[in-house]
Amino acid sequence: MNITSFSREEILVKLEKAKNGINLSESVKIIFAPQSINSRNIDEVCNVYAHLGKSDYDTVVIVETHVGDAEKKLPMPSFKFVETSLGSVEANDRLRNDFADEDDDFFINDDAFDDDVSLYNQLMMLQCTLDEFKVLSIQITDERSFYIKELVSALSEILGSKNTLVVFCCDLEPDKTDELNQVVRMIESGSDSELMNYLNGGLSSVDGLGAFVCGLLVAKDWNLRFHFDALHSENKTATNLLTGFADMQREPLLK
Repeated sequence: MNITSFSREEILVKLEKAKNGINLSESVKIIFAPQSINSRNIDEVCNVYAHLGKSDYDTVVIVETHVGDAEKKLPMPSFKFVETSLGSVEANDRLRNDFADEDDDFFINDDAFDDDVSLYNQLMMLQCTLDEFKVLSIQITDERSFYIKELVSALSEILGSKNTLVVFCCDLEPDKTDELNQVVRMIESGSDSELMNYLNGGLSSVDGLGAFVCGLLVAKDWNLRFHFDALHSENKTATNLLTGFADMQREPLLK
């Protein structure tokens, strides 16, 4: 059952349950979330969204991989508003134009936009978590390192001083803990070249790899700390090892 089958009340109950026993963070800048939110993973997704200690983000930027034959490599859908069963969310047209002006590979273009994008899934969670906000959707239609570096640079520069939350949509099956630990070691060692080789090598099991690597590098640029529950040996129930968040703290980069 997809998240679109849940009512606002059902999602709010799950979010309130998830808040029990966790420390809210006032400085979450990044969320890593499954591309599809459903009855199998919604509880662990709520465990991440429940950490949002503030609800006054101006804009949420949702980044997802949508590889296909679209000509534009980093398209942004042209909608003025996006509708879910919980209501309408306005696009941040000014921010969208900022990205379109940043580099030749950013375009306002609908070729890769369809009903299967993760945007709708994330918006329903956000509509139950945040107060009024605008949205920007960025799609990655080519995961080669050139385009990922370009996106990392733009996100880091344009959003670094803005009151925004960035959601990166990606999945890794629960039996791939060794791969996650390998990526963690790359981040801890500060080896961007090793991470780019991982992106280009064609051996990763991550679905939405471009979005995942982009999120890691933006978090590194912003000196954020990652929180992936799957890194803790006592967590045996994860359906997606990459469900997590990153916030601003003066502590080691990973825990």
